[in-house]
Amino acid sequence: MTLRCGLVGLPNSGKSTLFNALVSGTAAVASYPFCTIDPNVGIAAVPDPRLTRLHALFPTAGVVPATLEVVDIAGLVKGASQGEGLGNTFLSHIRNVDAILHVVRGFVNADIPHMYGDPDPLRDIELIEAELLLSDLEVLRKAVDRTAKRTRGADAAAQQELAQLQQWLAAAERGDVAALVSLNVGARAEKGEKSPPTPPRPEPPAVIRELQLLSILPVLYLLNVGEKPAPGQPEWEAGLAQLAQRRHARWLRFQGQLEAELTALPSDERAPFLAELGLSEPGLAAVVREAYALLGLISFFTAGDKEVRAWPLPAGSTALDAAGKIHSDLQRGFIRAEVVDFSTFVGCGSMAAVREKGLLRSEGRDYVIKDGDVLVIRFNV
Repeated sequence: MTLRCGLVGLPNSGKSTLFNALVSGTAAVASYPFCTIDPNVGIAAVPDPRLTRLHALFPTAGVVPATLEVVDIAGLVKGASQGEGLGNTFLSHIRNVDAILHVVRGFVNADIPHMYGDPDPLRDIELIEAELLLSDLEVLRKAVDRTAKRTRGADAAAQQELAQLQQWLAAAERGDVAALVSLNVGARAEKGEKSPPTPPRPEPPAVIRELQLLSILPVLYLLNVGEKPAPGQPEWEAGLAQLAQRRHARWLRFQGQLEAELTALPSDERAPFLAELGLSEPGLAAVVREAYALLGLISFFTAGDKEVRAWPLPAGSTALDAAGKIHSDLQRGFIRAEVVDFSTFVGCGSMAAVREKGLLRSEGRDYVIKDGDVLVIRFNV
């Protein structure tokens, strides 16, 4: 199953500019609201320097990076939960993503109007999150009413579900997004899962999961700044850092216009352009890597003379899952996985050398894949 990141933000926040830079797409970009109506979908390559090192060992091979699916969703406005702007359409689209990349305007440009006056990232985030919360509130109230009717027949399962729904509804009625997120993190802890800075894949109770609540989706806040810092930018960034901590979220700063200009250059001119700016890589590389982590993904590798490739896989997946990612035949006829970590493989220089030194491990179908594992799947169909 492909995991999707949804780009959201107020109109004129730089959302479609970022989308085009991420996927080299052609989403319309204009200085008026609702330039994007239908969601644009594209594929973003995940930068990984380990692929470059693998390619050095197999110079004739093709290189295939891991990828993310990115969806550019129409700009949201205040009142969307009551149908303002493209509200209902927006909300239906966002329910189909696994994580949110929330683009927030942090630049000043008189030629690009802001719907609500001067830029104020924390205010803009609050506007959007209030609309998501209002939508969730309606969903939760309806779920409580439905479940309450089932409890009249002394249905024990329904009573348990009702108690869970009422707890979540109480947090939503307080307007407390952080409390909803904390409930979600707590649900993961009860299942014995660790809670990293950002929960990669929220796992609330089944009755909550079925509701597809918007407020608890993993979030990466992206502050779109100009070439020159705007007045108040240090305060905005400090506020974003605090907000991200409360939300168990992540945040990054990027320059949308700069990234757009870089993407428009021929590939052989990009490195000199970055060097002039004193940068080692485009800012988008960090955006994609953070989005990848937000989805709880890791990479494993296959390497040979024909192809070196990074494969995205949810953390905690098994060797059998990895085999299926490569091809269904490998999963169906799985015998074993031959595994070596990336550093050992590169140090030895080839799989043959890894074998000669006795460093290749034979693992069964339940082996949990580690980030950077290099695999050979043995199978028979």
